Amino acid sequence: MFEHDDDALNRMIDRLREPVEMDPRLDARVMARVASRGFRARAALVWEWLRRPRAVAISPIAGLGLAAAAALLVWALPAHSPQTVTPPAADVTPVQFVVVAPGAESVSLVGDFNDWDARLTPMRADRDGRLWTVTIPLPAGRHRYAFLVNGARWLADPSAPRAPDDFGTPSSVVTVGG
Repeated sequence: MFEHDDDALNRMIDRLREPVEMDPRLDARVMARVASRGFRARAALVWEWLRRPRAVAISPIAGLGLAAAAALLVWALPAHSPQTVTPPAADVTPVQFVVVAPGAESVSLVGDFNDWDARLTPMRADRDGRLWTVTIPLPAGRHRYAFLVNGARWLADPSAPRAPDDFGTPSSVVTVGG
C-alpha cells in the first residue's frame, strides 16, 4: 500500500524543488511601497513599539546594581545651574539693586553672575509698583548687569557706570570689594 505512495511523494518533492518564477516587477513594487511609508510612518511605528508594555524580570541583585549605578551617575554628574555654585560666605557681599520702573509688570536682574538668565533673579516691587529691588550675594570683582523690564526692554542702571555696549543692549557695571 505505501509503495505506491512513495512514487507520489517523490513526484511532489521533485515538483517543490522546481524553481518558481516571480514577477520581475515585484521587487520594484515592494521597494516603492516601503519608500512611500516615509520617515513619519516609520517613526510612528517605532514610537508604538517603544510604548508597548513589556514584562521585564530583574533579579534583586541586578536591581541593586542598577540602583547603585544610577546613584553613582547622579552623584558624579556636575550641576549645570549657575546658582548651585556659590563662593564661600566670607568672599561674598550682599549687593542691593534698585530700579524705578513705574507700570512694569515684571523686572528681572540679569548679569554675568547669573548667565543673563531673567528667570534666576526676579525683582520685587514696592507697594506703589514703581520701585523694584533685589539683594543678592556677589563675589569680589567687577560684574556687568542690566534690568530686564517686562521680559523685553533692557535698561541700564542710571545710578551706576555704563559698561561698553558689546551686543547692542545697555548694561552697567558694579564693583564689589577693593
